[in-house]
Amino acid sequence: MNWLGRLAAVAAEGAEDIRGGGFWMPQSASTTAPEVDFVFYFILAISAFFFVLIVALTALFVVRYRARPGHSEQDSPTHNTALELTWSIIPSILVLMMFWFGFKAYMDQYNPPANAYEILVEAQKWNWSFQYPNGYIDKDLHVPAGTPVRLVLTSQDVIHSFFVPAFRVKKDVVPGRYNKVWFEATQPGSYVVFCTEYCGTGHSDMLAHVIVHPPGEFEAWLEKAANFLDTLPPAEAGKLLYEQRGCTQCHSVDGSPRVGPTFKGIWGHEVKLRDGSTVPVDEDYLRESIVDPQAKVVDGFDPVMPTYAGRLKDKEITYIIEYLKSLGEEQP
Repeated sequence: MNWLGRLAAVAAEGAEDIRGGGFWMPQSASTTAPEVDFVFYFILAISAFFFVLIVALTALFVVRYRARPGHSEQDSPTHNTALELTWSIIPSILVLMMFWFGFKAYMDQYNPPANAYEILVEAQKWNWSFQYPNGYIDKDLHVPAGTPVRLVLTSQDVIHSFFVPAFRVKKDVVPGRYNKVWFEATQPGSYVVFCTEYCGTGHSDMLAHVIVHPPGEFEAWLEKAANFLDTLPPAEAGKLLYEQRGCTQCHSVDGSPRVGPTFKGIWGHEVKLRDGSTVPVDEDYLRESIVDPQAKVVDGFDPVMPTYAGRLKDKEITYIIEYLKSLGEEQP
């Protein structure tokens, strides 16, 4: 029943963005969201109007011109210039209006302001990483309210898609190239980030949050967050790194297997590898598994883990190892 729990969690995350919104749309929390909503409601209103009109006239004509005793067929008009101009000109004007409103909204979203704050976004099965100009990386996207933010997106493996419903922002994240998208959050709070391109078994769990800080608070948060390696004990800092760098998507700490083996209770024990040999779990083995995960693959698991060489500093690797050492023995 684990899939039911995951489904409920995803539904709960999505419900956060629906609160405060309208009947058709989730809450609006960016400068471009109202423009996107206007295009949606404009097209919806026109479609609803003509749907009702056409259905009503169809019903009227079915009743009024039905075959019945005492009535014979009559000649029908073959040409009506005024009517033909009406049903040609009015729809053309409406279609041009749809195009203009949609094109303007698209261009406003496509072209960020020159002073936009830039953040690098990396997608990988099945987590998001957000890197700030000072080099700090977080599993959630933190931004200041009232400031344009430009995201540069890329993927380490397959195609993903970055989507924040409350901002009306969606962009594909493609390996081997960089896509860009921007927004300006208007309301402090927490908003859900979804992946909307199917990317494997953990697709529905690929969630993050956009944390919008009130004006003046973002800079203080970033300075404090960037210095956590110097302020926290090694095991606590390692736990934070473990959560931020996406390890939780493939490895559990409660004994349950996922895409990769659990880390609970493995320290000091021997693990069996795919080639039939065994290896003791010590600092050297854990470090090698992080920087060269294909070298020694645990029996029963596929060699799918990407390398973190160059993506984690030596100090960060050491702190992650200290955290794994602190997990204790696996309970029977």
